Amino acid sequence: MRITDYELFHAPPRWLFLKVTTSDGTVGWGEPVLEGRARTVETAVEELFEHHLLGADPGRIEDHWQAMHRGGFYRGGPVLLSAIAGVDQALWDVKGKQFGAPVHELLGGAVRDSVRVYQWVGGDRPGDVVDAAREKVDAGFTALKMNATAELRRVDTPAAVAEAADRLAAVREAVGDDVDVAVDFHGRASKSMAERLVEALAPYEPFFVEEPVLPEHNDALPAVAARTSTPLATGERMYSRWDFKEVLEQGCVDVVQPDVSHAGGITEVRKIAAMAAAYDVALAPHCPLGPVALAACLQVDAVAPNALVQEQSLDIHYNETRDVRDYLADPSVFDYEDGHVSVPDGPGLGVEVDEDALRAAEDPDWRNPVWRRDDGSVAEW
Repeated sequence: MRITDYELFHAPPRWLFLKVTTSDGTVGWGEPVLEGRARTVETAVEELFEHHLLGADPGRIEDHWQAMHRGGFYRGGPVLLSAIAGVDQALWDVKGKQFGAPVHELLGGAVRDSVRVYQWVGGDRPGDVVDAAREKVDAGFTALKMNATAELRRVDTPAAVAEAADRLAAVREAVGDDVDVAVDFHGRASKSMAERLVEALAPYEPFFVEEPVLPEHNDALPAVAARTSTPLATGERMYSRWDFKEVLEQGCVDVVQPDVSHAGGITEVRKIAAMAAAYDVALAPHCPLGPVALAACLQVDAVAPNALVQEQSLDIHYNETRDVRDYLADPSVFDYEDGHVSVPDGPGLGVEVDEDALRAAEDPDWRNPVWRRDDGSVAEW
Protein backbone atom coordinates (compact mmCIF):
# COMPACT_ATOMS: atom_id res chain seq x y z
CA MET A 1 0.00 0.00 0.00
CA ARG A 2 1.30 3.45 -0.94
CA ILE A 3 0.21 7.05 -0.44
CA THR A 4 -1.17 8.14 -3.79
CA ASP A 5 -2.95 11.44 -3.19
CA TYR A 6 -3.86 14.13 -0.70
CA GLU A 7 -6.30 17.03 -0.61
CA LEU A 8 -6.81 20.00 1.71
CA PHE A 9 -10.09 21.68 2.64
CA HIS A 10 -10.54 25.06 4.33
CA ALA A 11 -13.80 25.18 6.28
CA PRO A 12 -15.52 27.52 8.71
CA PRO A 13 -15.23 28.55 11.40
CA ARG A 14 -11.39 28.40 11.11
CA TRP A 15 -10.38 24.84 10.30
CA LEU A 16 -8.23 23.02 7.76
CA PHE A 17 -8.82 19.34 6.93
CA LEU A 18 -6.46 16.92 5.20
CA LYS A 19 -7.61 13.88 3.20
CA VAL A 20 -4.97 11.23 2.45
CA THR A 21 -5.71 8.46 -0.08
CA THR A 22 -3.76 5.24 -0.48
CA SER A 23 -3.32 2.83 -3.38
CA ASP A 24 -5.96 0.43 -2.04
CA GLY A 25 -8.52 3.24 -1.68
CA THR A 26 -8.21 3.72 2.09
CA VAL A 27 -8.81 7.32 3.16
CA GLY A 28 -7.39 8.94 6.28
CA TRP A 29 -8.26 12.34 7.72
CA GLY A 30 -6.28 14.89 9.71
CA GLU A 31 -6.55 18.50 10.88
CA PRO A 32 -3.22 20.23 10.18
CA VAL A 33 -4.32 23.72 11.17
CA LEU A 34 -2.84 26.69 12.98
CA GLU A 35 -5.66 29.11 13.71
CA GLY A 36 -5.04 32.34 11.82
CA ARG A 37 -2.20 30.78 9.81
CA ALA A 38 -4.08 28.05 7.94
CA ARG A 39 -2.67 28.98 4.54
CA THR A 40 0.89 28.89 5.86
CA VAL A 41 0.32 25.43 7.29
CA GLU A 42 -1.32 24.36 4.03
CA THR A 43 1.88 25.19 2.16
CA ALA A 44 3.94 23.26 4.71
CA VAL A 45 1.70 20.21 4.28
CA GLU A 46 2.11 20.40 0.50
CA GLU A 47 5.89 20.48 0.88
CA LEU A 48 5.84 17.44 3.18
CA PHE A 49 3.85 15.42 0.67
CA GLU A 50 5.95 16.45 -2.30
CA HIS A 51 9.27 15.83 -0.51
CA HIS A 52 8.52 12.87 1.76
CA LEU A 53 5.14 11.22 1.52
CA LEU A 54 3.75 10.67 -1.98
CA GLY A 55 4.52 7.11 -3.01
CA ALA A 56 5.57 6.11 0.51
CA ASP A 57 4.21 3.33 2.72
CA PRO A 58 1.63 4.99 5.04
CA GLY A 59 2.22 2.43 7.77
CA ARG A 60 5.72 3.67 8.68
CA ILE A 61 4.30 6.41 10.90
CA GLU A 62 7.23 6.85 13.27
CA ASP A 63 9.73 6.88 10.41
CA HIS A 64 7.65 9.47 8.55
CA TRP A 65 7.50 11.59 11.70
CA GLN A 66 11.26 11.49 12.07
CA ALA A 67 11.85 12.30 8.40
CA MET A 68 9.35 15.18 8.36
CA HIS A 69 10.78 16.68 11.55
CA ARG A 70 14.48 15.95 11.18
CA GLY A 71 14.63 16.01 7.39
CA GLY A 72 15.10 19.76 7.46
CA PHE A 73 18.05 21.48 9.08
CA TYR A 74 15.57 23.98 10.62
CA ARG A 75 12.94 22.19 12.60
CA GLY A 76 10.20 22.63 15.17
CA GLY A 77 7.83 25.51 15.74
CA PRO A 78 4.08 25.94 15.29
CA VAL A 79 3.85 25.87 11.50
CA LEU A 80 5.92 22.77 10.80
CA LEU A 81 4.66 20.77 13.75
CA SER A 82 1.03 21.66 12.97
CA ALA A 83 1.60 20.39 9.43
CA ILE A 84 3.22 17.22 10.78
CA ALA A 85 0.38 16.85 13.28
CA GLY A 86 -2.33 16.70 10.62
CA VAL A 87 -0.34 14.27 8.49
CA ASP A 88 0.29 12.09 11.54
CA GLN A 89 -3.42 12.01 12.43
CA ALA A 90 -4.31 10.98 8.89
CA LEU A 91 -1.70 8.21 8.83
CA TRP A 92 -3.00 6.81 12.12
CA ASP A 93 -6.52 6.96 10.66
CA VAL A 94 -5.32 4.95 7.65
CA LYS A 95 -3.53 2.40 9.83
CA GLY A 96 -6.58 1.88 12.04
CA LYS A 97 -8.79 1.36 9.01
CA GLN A 98 -6.24 -1.04 7.53
CA PHE A 99 -6.43 -3.22 10.66
CA GLY A 100 -10.12 -2.59 11.35
CA ALA A 101 -9.38 -1.19 14.81
CA PRO A 102 -9.52 2.17 16.59
CA VAL A 103 -6.19 3.90 17.05
CA HIS A 104 -6.25 3.37 20.81
CA GLU A 105 -6.19 -0.41 20.24
CA LEU A 106 -3.04 -0.02 18.16
CA LEU A 107 -1.49 2.06 20.95
CA GLY A 108 -1.91 -0.68 23.53
CA GLY A 109 -5.58 -0.51 24.38
CA ALA A 110 -7.76 1.90 26.32
CA VAL A 111 -7.38 2.55 30.04
CA ARG A 112 -10.82 4.24 30.14
CA ASP A 113 -14.10 3.95 28.28
CA SER A 114 -15.05 7.62 28.32
CA VAL A 115 -13.31 10.95 28.75
CA ARG A 116 -14.49 13.89 30.84
CA VAL A 117 -14.94 17.04 28.79
CA TYR A 118 -15.26 20.67 29.75
CA GLN A 119 -17.41 23.38 28.24
CA TRP A 120 -16.39 26.96 27.49
CA VAL A 121 -18.50 29.79 28.89
CA GLY A 122 -18.11 33.46 28.05
CA GLY A 123 -16.07 34.90 25.23
CA ASP A 124 -12.70 36.48 24.64
CA ARG A 125 -13.73 39.36 26.88
CA PRO A 126 -15.72 37.51 29.53
CA GLY A 127 -18.98 39.21 30.41
CA ASP A 128 -22.15 37.59 31.70
CA VAL A 129 -20.74 34.15 32.37
CA VAL A 130 -23.02 33.25 35.26
CA ASP A 131 -26.12 32.46 33.20
CA ALA A 132 -24.03 30.57 30.66
CA ALA A 133 -22.41 28.55 33.44
CA ARG A 134 -25.78 27.57 34.88
CA GLU A 135 -27.04 26.62 31.41
CA LYS A 136 -24.08 24.30 30.74
CA VAL A 137 -24.33 22.65 34.15
CA ASP A 138 -28.05 22.10 33.56
CA ALA A 139 -27.07 20.43 30.26
CA GLY A 140 -24.97 17.92 32.18
CA PHE A 141 -21.45 19.35 32.06
CA THR A 142 -19.45 19.01 35.27
CA ALA A 143 -16.46 21.10 34.19
CA LEU A 144 -16.34 24.60 32.70
CA LYS A 145 -13.66 27.00 31.51
CA MET A 146 -13.71 30.78 31.14
CA ASN A 147 -11.28 33.56 30.39
CA ALA A 148 -10.04 35.44 33.43
CA THR A 149 -9.85 38.92 31.91
CA ALA A 150 -9.90 40.96 28.75
CA GLU A 151 -6.69 42.77 27.78
CA LEU A 152 -4.46 43.81 30.67
CA ARG A 153 -1.83 46.46 31.26
CA ARG A 154 1.56 45.16 32.27
CA VAL A 155 0.78 46.44 35.76
CA ASP A 156 -2.95 46.88 36.07
CA THR A 157 -5.22 48.31 38.73
CA PRO A 158 -6.63 46.67 41.86
CA ALA A 159 -10.02 47.01 40.15
CA ALA A 160 -8.88 44.76 37.28
CA VAL A 161 -7.81 42.07 39.73
CA ALA A 162 -11.01 42.42 41.77
CA GLU A 163 -13.15 42.17 38.65
CA ALA A 164 -11.58 38.82 37.72
CA ALA A 165 -12.00 37.50 41.25
CA ASP A 166 -15.60 38.71 41.50
CA ARG A 167 -16.46 37.03 38.19
CA LEU A 168 -15.12 33.67 39.34
CA ALA A 169 -16.80 34.12 42.73
CA ALA A 170 -20.16 34.68 41.02
CA VAL A 171 -19.74 31.57 38.85
CA ARG A 172 -18.68 29.50 41.84
CA GLU A 173 -21.74 30.62 43.77
CA ALA A 174 -23.99 29.85 40.80
CA VAL A 175 -22.72 26.32 40.09
CA GLY A 176 -21.59 25.18 43.52
CA ASP A 177 -18.58 23.18 44.61
CA ASP A 178 -19.41 20.02 42.65
CA VAL A 179 -18.51 21.70 39.35
CA ASP A 180 -14.93 22.38 38.27
CA VAL A 181 -14.26 25.83 36.83
CA ALA A 182 -10.94 26.37 35.03
CA VAL A 183 -9.70 29.90 34.37
CA ASP A 184 -7.70 30.75 31.25
CA PHE A 185 -5.27 33.66 31.50
CA HIS A 186 -4.53 33.24 27.76
CA GLY A 187 -1.03 34.58 28.30
CA ARG A 188 -2.49 38.06 28.82
CA ALA A 189 -0.87 38.65 32.20
CA SER A 190 2.66 39.79 32.93
CA LYS A 191 4.54 37.91 35.63
CA SER A 192 3.53 40.36 38.34
CA MET A 193 -0.10 40.44 37.25
CA ALA A 194 -0.21 36.65 37.10
CA GLU A 195 1.07 36.47 40.67
CA ARG A 196 -1.59 38.91 41.87
CA LEU A 197 -4.38 37.21 39.94
CA VAL A 198 -3.65 33.66 41.11
CA GLU A 199 -3.73 34.87 44.72
CA ALA A 200 -7.03 36.68 44.20
CA LEU A 201 -8.69 33.70 42.47
CA ALA A 202 -7.48 31.02 44.89
CA PRO A 203 -10.35 31.33 47.43
CA TYR A 204 -12.80 30.23 44.73
CA GLU A 205 -10.93 26.98 43.99
CA PRO A 206 -10.25 27.07 40.24
CA PHE A 207 -9.91 23.66 38.60
CA PHE A 208 -6.68 25.01 37.15
CA VAL A 209 -5.24 28.29 35.89
CA GLU A 210 -4.28 28.02 32.23
CA GLU A 211 -1.36 29.84 30.59
CA PRO A 212 -0.74 32.19 33.51
CA VAL A 213 2.14 33.66 31.50
CA LEU A 214 3.17 33.45 27.86
CA PRO A 215 5.21 30.34 27.01
CA GLU A 216 8.22 32.51 26.23
CA HIS A 217 8.13 33.47 29.91
CA ASN A 218 7.86 29.94 31.30
CA ASP A 219 10.85 30.75 33.48
CA ALA A 220 8.39 32.85 35.55
CA LEU A 221 6.18 29.84 36.35
CA PRO A 222 8.01 28.92 39.58
CA ALA A 223 7.39 32.42 40.96
CA VAL A 224 3.71 32.23 40.02
CA ALA A 225 3.36 28.74 41.48
CA ALA A 226 4.90 29.93 44.74
CA ARG A 227 1.98 32.32 45.21
CA THR A 228 -0.81 29.73 45.04
CA SER A 229 -1.92 26.16 45.63
CA THR A 230 -4.12 26.33 42.51
CA PRO A 231 -2.95 23.86 39.84
CA LEU A 232 -1.16 25.56 36.93
CA ALA A 233 -1.64 24.42 33.33
CA THR A 234 0.17 25.33 30.14
CA GLY A 235 1.21 23.96 26.77
CA GLU A 236 -1.16 24.97 23.98
CA ARG A 237 1.64 27.06 22.47
CA MET A 238 4.34 24.47 23.01
CA TYR A 239 4.96 22.12 20.12
CA SER A 240 7.17 19.17 21.01
CA ARG A 241 8.50 17.11 23.88
CA TRP A 242 11.58 19.32 23.89
CA ASP A 243 9.43 22.39 24.60
CA PHE A 244 7.83 20.60 27.55
CA LYS A 245 11.07 19.21 28.98
CA GLU A 246 12.15 22.36 30.81
CA VAL A 247 8.69 23.06 32.23
CA LEU A 248 8.40 19.53 33.58
CA GLU A 249 11.85 19.74 35.12
CA GLN A 250 10.83 22.96 36.92
CA GLY A 251 8.26 20.97 38.87
CA CYS A 252 5.71 23.79 39.05
CA VAL A 253 3.13 22.77 36.43
CA ASP A 254 0.32 20.38 37.29
CA VAL A 255 -1.34 19.98 33.88
CA VAL A 256 0.17 19.95 30.38
CA GLN A 257 -2.01 20.93 27.42
CA PRO A 258 -0.36 19.97 24.11
CA ASP A 259 -2.60 20.37 21.08
CA VAL A 260 -2.84 17.23 18.93
CA SER A 261 -3.17 19.47 15.84
CA HIS A 262 -0.18 21.65 16.77
CA ALA A 263 2.23 19.47 18.75
CA GLY A 264 3.19 16.86 16.19
CA GLY A 265 0.00 14.79 16.25
CA ILE A 266 -0.87 11.57 18.04
CA THR A 267 2.71 10.28 17.83
CA GLU A 268 4.23 13.25 19.65
CA VAL A 269 1.44 14.00 22.13
CA ARG A 270 1.52 10.38 23.30
CA LYS A 271 5.20 10.89 24.12
CA ILE A 272 4.54 14.21 25.86
CA ALA A 273 1.83 12.53 27.94
CA ALA A 274 4.26 9.79 28.99
CA MET A 275 6.92 12.35 29.90
CA ALA A 276 4.38 14.25 31.99
CA ALA A 277 3.29 11.10 33.79
CA ALA A 278 6.86 10.53 34.92
CA TYR A 279 6.65 13.91 36.70
CA ASP A 280 3.17 13.22 38.18
CA VAL A 281 1.68 15.82 35.83
CA ALA A 282 -1.76 15.43 34.25
CA LEU A 283 -2.68 15.66 30.56
CA ALA A 284 -5.52 17.87 29.27
CA PRO A 285 -5.10 18.27 25.50
CA HIS A 286 -5.92 21.66 24.03
CA CYS A 287 -8.63 21.38 21.35
CA PRO A 288 -10.85 24.35 20.39
CA LEU A 289 -10.91 22.82 16.91
CA GLY A 290 -12.85 20.47 14.67
CA PRO A 291 -14.04 16.86 14.80
CA VAL A 292 -10.91 15.17 13.47
CA ALA A 293 -8.71 16.97 16.00
CA LEU A 294 -11.11 16.04 18.81
CA ALA A 295 -11.22 12.41 17.72
CA ALA A 296 -7.41 12.34 17.69
CA CYS A 297 -7.32 13.82 21.20
CA LEU A 298 -9.74 11.19 22.48
CA GLN A 299 -7.60 8.39 21.06
CA VAL A 300 -4.65 9.73 23.09
CA ASP A 301 -6.80 10.31 26.17
CA ALA A 302 -7.97 6.72 25.95
CA VAL A 303 -4.45 5.34 26.40
CA ALA A 304 -2.92 7.99 28.70
CA PRO A 305 -3.33 7.03 32.38
CA ASN A 306 -2.72 10.66 33.38
CA ALA A 307 -5.43 12.16 31.12
CA LEU A 308 -7.51 14.52 33.26
CA VAL A 309 -10.06 16.27 31.06
CA GLN A 310 -10.58 17.12 27.39
CA GLU A 311 -11.27 20.51 25.84
CA GLN A 312 -13.84 20.49 23.04
CA SER A 313 -15.34 23.23 20.91
CA LEU A 314 -19.10 22.70 21.12
CA ASP A 315 -20.71 26.15 21.37
CA ILE A 316 -17.34 27.85 21.83
CA HIS A 317 -17.42 31.54 20.98
CA TYR A 318 -15.33 31.04 17.81
CA ASN A 319 -17.92 28.73 16.26
CA GLU A 320 -20.33 31.34 14.94
CA THR A 321 -21.38 29.57 11.71
CA ARG A 322 -20.36 25.91 12.09
CA ASP A 323 -19.79 23.65 15.08
CA VAL A 324 -17.75 20.57 15.92
CA ARG A 325 -20.39 18.06 14.79
CA ASP A 326 -21.29 19.74 11.51
CA TYR A 327 -18.76 17.93 9.33
CA LEU A 328 -19.52 14.43 10.59
CA ALA A 329 -21.60 11.81 8.82
CA ASP A 330 -22.65 10.57 12.28
CA PRO A 331 -22.69 13.45 14.77
CA SER A 332 -23.76 11.14 17.59
CA VAL A 333 -20.14 10.01 18.02
CA PHE A 334 -19.72 13.17 20.09
CA ASP A 335 -22.86 12.88 22.19
CA TYR A 336 -22.00 14.08 25.68
CA GLU A 337 -23.53 12.45 28.75
CA ASP A 338 -22.93 13.43 32.37
CA GLY A 339 -20.00 15.58 31.30
CA HIS A 340 -18.26 12.73 29.45
CA VAL A 341 -17.90 11.49 25.88
CA SER A 342 -17.32 7.89 24.89
CA VAL A 343 -14.01 7.07 23.26
CA PRO A 344 -14.71 6.58 19.52
CA ASP A 345 -14.37 2.88 18.78
CA GLY A 346 -14.72 2.81 15.01
CA PRO A 347 -11.71 2.00 12.82
CA GLY A 348 -8.92 4.60 12.81
CA LEU A 349 -9.87 7.82 14.53
CA GLY A 350 -13.42 6.53 14.86
CA VAL A 351 -15.18 9.33 12.99
CA GLU A 352 -16.52 9.54 9.45
CA VAL A 353 -16.04 12.94 7.82
CA ASP A 354 -18.89 14.31 5.71
CA GLU A 355 -16.83 15.12 2.64
CA ASP A 356 -19.77 16.65 0.80
CA ALA A 357 -20.20 19.18 3.62
CA LEU A 358 -16.51 20.06 3.40
CA ARG A 359 -16.64 20.54 -0.35
CA ALA A 360 -19.66 22.82 0.01
CA ALA A 361 -18.05 24.91 2.76
CA GLU A 362 -16.81 28.41 2.06
CA ASP A 363 -13.23 29.43 2.86
CA PRO A 364 -13.36 31.37 6.14
CA ASP A 365 -9.83 32.86 5.92
CA TRP A 366 -10.02 33.45 9.68
CA ARG A 367 -7.58 35.80 11.45
CA ASN A 368 -7.28 36.32 15.16
CA PRO A 369 -7.97 39.87 16.32
CA VAL A 370 -5.25 42.33 17.23
CA TRP A 371 -6.07 43.97 20.55
CA ARG A 372 -4.79 47.34 21.65
CA ARG A 373 -4.76 49.05 25.00
CA ASP A 374 -6.16 52.52 25.65
CA ASP A 375 -2.79 54.07 24.76
CA GLY A 376 -2.71 52.34 21.37
CA SER A 377 -0.06 49.73 22.21
CA VAL A 378 -0.61 46.12 21.19
CA ALA A 379 -2.04 43.88 23.92
CA GLU A 380 -2.09 40.10 24.18
CA TRP A 381 -5.26 38.61 22.71
